[in-house]
Amino acid sequence: MSTHLRLATRGSPLALAQAAIVTKKLDAIGITTELVVLDTEGDRHGDVALASIAGQGVFTKEVQTAVLDGRADAAVHSAKDLPSRTPPGLVLASVPERADPADALAGVPLGVLGPGATVATGAPRRRALLLSERPDLNIVGLRGNIETRLAALSNGEIDAVVVAVAALERLGLTDHIAERLEPESFIPQVGQGAIALECGSSSDALEVLAAIDDRDAHRALRCERAFLLELGAGCELPGGAYAWCDEDSVIVQGVLMVEDGSAIARGLDSDEEPEAAGRSLGARLRRELDEARGGS
Repeated sequence: MSTHLRLATRGSPLALAQAAIVTKKLDAIGITTELVVLDTEGDRHGDVALASIAGQGVFTKEVQTAVLDGRADAAVHSAKDLPSRTPPGLVLASVPERADPADALAGVPLGVLGPGATVATGAPRRRALLLSERPDLNIVGLRGNIETRLAALSNGEIDAVVVAVAALERLGLTDHIAERLEPESFIPQVGQGAIALECGSSSDALEVLAAIDDRDAHRALRCERAFLLELGAGCELPGGAYAWCDEDSVIVQGVLMVEDGSAIARGLDSDEEPEAAGRSLGARLRRELDEARGGS
């Protein structure tokens, strides 16, 4: 078994914080590490709306390529950034214990925001969920790292911004949370709060990474990714899924919407086989949303 791993990662503050979590876990089992820090397409095009590049692997391709061409032994990703299909030659080797999957409002709680208040998010899912509850809000797009988004809040440009709780926890910024949005109702993005570790399908790193895998977190992520895959790479409708384990079963809640929040399908499914639960729910919500939109 390898005793030293080269870990490929993005260079953003959050990505480096996540890599440090993995490094600490590996160090605890006697594995030394070094980081291979990479700039990704998504980092280079911070002015492009996330909706136009979602699901295209713009935050993962360069990191995955470093593993495939031998510059690194494993890749460290935010699981929510992964496309629904794993590239040939790589496997999802490990998912360490998952952090809080919930979203949060920084600034002002949802119930306190006045009519017409400005809330920032670059995610169509978050936009649709907010508008389904508060169609009176003014939702504006906002890209950039967590610090950039919080700066827009402190500068008075916006009244609130939606951010992932896990990101704030990992950066030591939880004092900015005005309201945690319960994941059972404000359903998160697939993989939110999870770190995904990929390596070559025949790599010696497989055994090492398995030692820091959390079985329940891994099964839940498999289920959520199956939900995403069922919707199809070309699906432009905002959606989310949140899965958890109960004894031998995986339970998953999902949502699929139109971006203005005017039509929404929600549901729950479960199965002993994670992918079966995710696929079943994805197919059902797609049918139900189509019916809600009048079959369009």
